Amino acid sequence: MSQPLIDLNDVRLTLGEGDVRTEILKGVSLTLQPGEKVAVLGPSGSGKSSLMAVVAGLERADSGAVHLGGQDIADLNEDRLARLRGRSVGIILQAFHLLPTMTALENVAVPLELAGVADAKDRAAFELETVGLSHRLAHYPAQLSGGEQQRVAIARATAPRPQLLLADEPTGNLDSANGAAIIDLLFERAGAAGAGLLVITHDQAVAARADRILHMADGLLAA
Repeated sequence: MSQPLIDLNDVRLTLGEGDVRTEILKGVSLTLQPGEKVAVLGPSGSGKSSLMAVVAGLERADSGAVHLGGQDIADLNEDRLARLRGRSVGIILQAFHLLPTMTALENVAVPLELAGVADAKDRAAFELETVGLSHRLAHYPAQLSGGEQQRVAIARATAPRPQLLLADEPTGNLDSANGAAIIDLLFERAGAAGAGLLVITHDQAVAARADRILHMADGLLAA
């Protein structure tokens, strides 16, 4: 078997200070192989988003091992970790996090330009075309619907050709029709790129699309 994209072993995470210090992850282990689609299903407050933050290196685990693409992220400083994310990981969040002063094209192209991609604007235009937004390149986020903004976010995440896509409640701010279309698109784009996908959700219908479903409750993860 090839090297896992995600390999977590007995990961623990505590947040807060003093009397409000709370154990969020209580010994979580998880692997995700190249091309595999895994859903983590659970209620709000179960630790799902914290799990994704640890996987992405946005939160540092208190203990346990976190390997991303075979790299022990404990060995990386923040700059090297940011470069690893920019090269290998695409992140899609419930809140779209588009820059309001940039067009759809710029929101996708600028991260590529910062990463030194020579054909950044051409690649951004291509990615936006693949998510059905070739007619919206010059529009700003405020001129786009919620579903269209999430399509831009998917294009931005897939444009660097990452090995791994992380999606945290990607339909949380969308109505059911738009949400279903976004999930179709997310799984289609991950499949087309041969990328692994970890999707965090509380929606059984979203989780059912994955190759494997894991359940999270009270900081613990189980099949």
